[in-house]
Amino acid sequence: MTNNLTSLSYIKQLSRKYGFKFDKKYGQNFIINPSVCPRIADSAGIDENSGVIEIGTGIGVLTSRLAQRAKKVVALEIDTSLQPILAETLAEYDNIKVIYQDVLKTDIARLIKQEFGDMPVSVRANLPYYITSPIIMKLLEENLSIDNITVMVQKEAAARICAAAGSREAGAISLAVQYYSRPQVCFNVSPGSFYPPPKVISSVIRLDIKKEKDVHPASEKNMFRLIKAAFGQRRKTFVNSVSANLSLPKAQVESALSATGLDLMVRPEKLTLKEFAALSDILLTD
Repeated sequence: MTNNLTSLSYIKQLSRKYGFKFDKKYGQNFIINPSVCPRIADSAGIDENSGVIEIGTGIGVLTSRLAQRAKKVVALEIDTSLQPILAETLAEYDNIKVIYQDVLKTDIARLIKQEFGDMPVSVRANLPYYITSPIIMKLLEENLSIDNITVMVQKEAAARICAAAGSREAGAISLAVQYYSRPQVCFNVSPGSFYPPPKVISSVIRLDIKKEKDVHPASEKNMFRLIKAAFGQRRKTFVNSVSANLSLPKAQVESALSATGLDLMVRPEKLTLKEFAALSDILLTD
């Protein structure tokens, strides 16, 4: 069964059989390259003692691969029209549970407690490009009992998410990801590996969750508030962007930069997470 799930003719046959139609609002692109899912499973580092949460099943090609390696797989799928297809494609597995609901509306912490007990848990997903950041940030901000997150996203999004602090590509999302995890790009996936093919190259990334954070602001909320303000007007200097977006006097922002030994003309993307933490402690004390 597993080998058939990447067959384009089989996907079309299933679609005809159950009247399935691709829905653009879900950003659906099914994997048809048989080498991709084993590589994702390998990148995930799971074994027979592991629990896995999968976000977005497609017709179950990655789901089945994960089930062959993990103790239990719980998949979250928003498209209920896939239900009869998955009932057929995943019928041989007794360690898969599919829940038909929106991951952004799901209490993941409760799900982990109910479904996995003391198992080490990780997350796998082929994320729709339009909703990549909200899903990743939900998984990170809720401080879940998970070891890592391995997801496939648009290549450009992967570069931003995994950008090193202080690099040109760094932004609010990369700083947030680095606060909670250690990100890395695993490999790229060509458009021809999907049906229908997207117009962009995809990348598989892995985020290893930090058990202990290495940056300690007085207030996480204030640090991220400052980061958001700084990148709100990316082409401006840190002083101008923060002053405008937080309604702070420029002299006050300049004073904070001086206190931390930073150039008054520095741009947001050149600042490290540690520097943002220090600046937020000075500028935002409420």
